[in-house]
Amino acid sequence: MFDFVRKHTRLFQFILLILILPSFVLLGVEGYSRFMDGSNASVASVDGHKITQSEWDQAQRQQVDQMRQQAPTMDPKLFDSPEMRKGVLENLLRERVLAAVAANEHRSISNDQLVELIRTDPQLAPLRDKELARRIAAQQGLSVDGLLQKLRQDLQSSSVLAPLAQSSLGTQTNADIAYNAMLQQREVQFQIFAAKDYAATLTPTDAELETYFKDPKVSAKFQLAERADIEYVVLDAATLQAGVTVNPDEVQEFYKNNKARFTSDEERRASHILIKAPADMPAAEKAKAKAKAEELLAEARKNPAGFAELAKKESQDEFSAPKGGDLEFSGRGGFISKPFEEVVYALKKGEIGNVLQSDFGYHVIMLTDVRGGVVRPFDEVKASIEADLRKQLAQKRYTEVADDFGNTVFEQLDSLKPAADKFKLTIQKATVQRKAAPDATGPLASAKLLEAVFSSDTLKNKRNTAAIEVGGNQLVSARVVDYKPARVPPLSEVKPAVAAAWVQEHAASAAKKAGEARVAELQKGGDAKGLGEPVVLSRAKQGMVPPKVMQAVMRADATKLPAYVGIDAGDGVYLAVKIEKVLPRDPALIDAKQLADRYAREWGGAELQSFYNALKSEYKATIKPSALQAAAASAPTN
Repeated sequence: MFDFVRKHTRLFQFILLILILPSFVLLGVEGYSRFMDGSNASVASVDGHKITQSEWDQAQRQQVDQMRQQAPTMDPKLFDSPEMRKGVLENLLRERVLAAVAANEHRSISNDQLVELIRTDPQLAPLRDKELARRIAAQQGLSVDGLLQKLRQDLQSSSVLAPLAQSSLGTQTNADIAYNAMLQQREVQFQIFAAKDYAATLTPTDAELETYFKDPKVSAKFQLAERADIEYVVLDAATLQAGVTVNPDEVQEFYKNNKARFTSDEERRASHILIKAPADMPAAEKAKAKAKAEELLAEARKNPAGFAELAKKESQDEFSAPKGGDLEFSGRGGFISKPFEEVVYALKKGEIGNVLQSDFGYHVIMLTDVRGGVVRPFDEVKASIEADLRKQLAQKRYTEVADDFGNTVFEQLDSLKPAADKFKLTIQKATVQRKAAPDATGPLASAKLLEAVFSSDTLKNKRNTAAIEVGGNQLVSARVVDYKPARVPPLSEVKPAVAAAWVQEHAASAAKKAGEARVAELQKGGDAKGLGEPVVLSRAKQGMVPPKVMQAVMRADATKLPAYVGIDAGDGVYLAVKIEKVLPRDPALIDAKQLADRYAREWGGAELQSFYNALKSEYKATIKPSALQAAAASAPTN
């Protein structure tokens, strides 16, 4: 087992990524405890052990947190979609299956093996530094011991599938057969029959429109959705800020008590000279490396101004040596190790520290610059302090009046004016439907508010809704002013739109009929008049051709050439297509070696998935349909 792990560096790169970044799906020790206590409803099971709703929720939160860190400006709705929640649960199920296999087959890594692996594998170098290991563990809500235990479990689980992934072989012959079919090229000519070319000749009579509109399928397209004209008031901290004043003395006091908040982080810029001495270097060689570093330290201290040139000449750090050893500005936590950082922060600008030993070797370090660490003057931050205090006071005020707002809109059911006057709110107006409009924002995008607006009591009696929380610290009450149920309007109201639909439908039918006739003519030996210039198409070079058309062209029977096919491309366009030639794949797309490698990877992936599916069946791994239905139903709507 240990030899297998040491020989698969690529596998370890993946495992290290799991360690350094917060995992999408791993639950950690605390999550596992919750898994065992059986206190939550089951959403899936593996080998008779359930995966609980709380474990799924925790895994989802971890994924959302990571995605927010990576893309802070992205719409939060995208982080919690039913598809993503399903993916998290599928990954959670996969981990439990692999863990069950590892436990059943007694796959294990001893403490000594784990320690030796961390000591010798460069991919796990961050775990050798106690401070870095603590930070990595903290990112996942674990202790260092918990992190090491998770690493052990990950390695044991990964060993279930990794040998199969490494064993897949793909021959050049098989790759050629597969990709020749997929990347085959075809020389074709198109003749386009578009509805727009026939529309000008079509003018429906009133009788034709009446008959057309009576078709339930047609009239349903013109149905007007039910809608309600509403008034509503919004109570939130932002609204209350307008009536809040801040005492100038409180602003001064806040500044005095929070100067650290207005102090920029100090950053330091250092340069270094590295003489490499990895952990497995013989002691005698290490001694030589240290002596070399001491010599360079003496030389650098004699001529500090020449440090950069000395680093370019002598440093064995391939990345910083060309830049004179410059490591650029970094704050605390940004240097390669805690001891290195301590040296940098202990030096004065232009000073050179004593030789420092790290996992990489021996360092001669010079502090070249310092920036930050300065308290911003009061006048510069006064406005932002006032804004923050105003927000705090408004939030406090919101908390104090929220219940009173709810009582007021309930007690004065027939009007929002009393609440608006009492809390100095603006009565706003809008027209809404049961489902929020795609461009709706704020309260009008709230499914809870719309559900209340379209409740039978609110519609019938036109009374205020209850105070509804539609967002963080935001209450809304609304009342219906006018309601119009869903209805099919009379033809006279929508006649121009109905006429346009009739013309489009009949023009598309005419285009298709003409196209089909042209294909039949070509199949009987008709001339090429009207066909466009020959073009070469393939799935790899689709160009501007729509996917639907490409698939139809590539699937057409080309055993006998020329071949002809008609394609309804949609949007009132019909294509008559002549397939003149079938050509082999373009060799410039991918060379033979890459083709074989890619085929092996894809075939290996298919084998891996098949093997995993067999394991799922053997270990009775299932997801409850109700769990996925609940996830879809709980998709955020605002």
